[in-house]
Amino acid sequence: MSIRVLIADDQPLIRRGLRLILEDQPDITVVAEAANGPDAIHLARRHRPDVCLVDIRMPGQDGIAVTAALAGPGVAAPLRVVVVTTFDLDDYVYGALRSGAVGFVLKGSAPALLVEAVRAAQAGDALVSPQITLRLLRRLAPVGPLPVQPAVPLSERERRIAEIIAKGRTNQEIAAELFISLSTVKTHLASIQQKLGVRNRVGIAAWAWESKL
Repeated sequence: MSIRVLIADDQPLIRRGLRLILEDQPDITVVAEAANGPDAIHLARRHRPDVCLVDIRMPGQDGIAVTAALAGPGVAAPLRVVVVTTFDLDDYVYGALRSGAVGFVLKGSAPALLVEAVRAAQAGDALVSPQITLRLLRRLAPVGPLPVQPAVPLSERERRIAEIIAKGRTNQEIAAELFISLSTVKTHLASIQQKLGVRNRVGIAAWAWESKL
């Protein structure tokens, strides 16, 4: 079945370009477009797309506010949001991911990266443009006390997987490095997310960096 996508951007030409890139793929369909924050929230809640592509700077409500409304803490049925923006600013990246985004892609990235981000989000994974991943995670490193550890400690294997995730490895790379199956990796990821109280691998990576793994 097609991955159903909503595009939210205040520039018609950008929306058109994103639609052309995505609908050139046989497994992706754009179901709605929004030119401002309030419309993005309304249309996303109405259509319940598999993935929402959201710009940062939009009239009405910015992309971070839209992300929080659709995927933030306390949202009963969160949607998968990927932020797509021109602005490579730490505050935007950090704010978007903390608000529940599962991806952050720069508009100057290759079209293939945008498609990969959509597919990763639909699969419950996360993708951040490579040029900002390590810088972002270093910014999440603690300047004060270490974060509170989970009530149920991570096993040695789970801590190792969290460490590898913080280095930006994919599930396939983790499986190859640890000589385990892909399904075993996914089982470990689900357990880690539950113990840490995070929704995706970005949250795991942030915890790993904050814990100085």
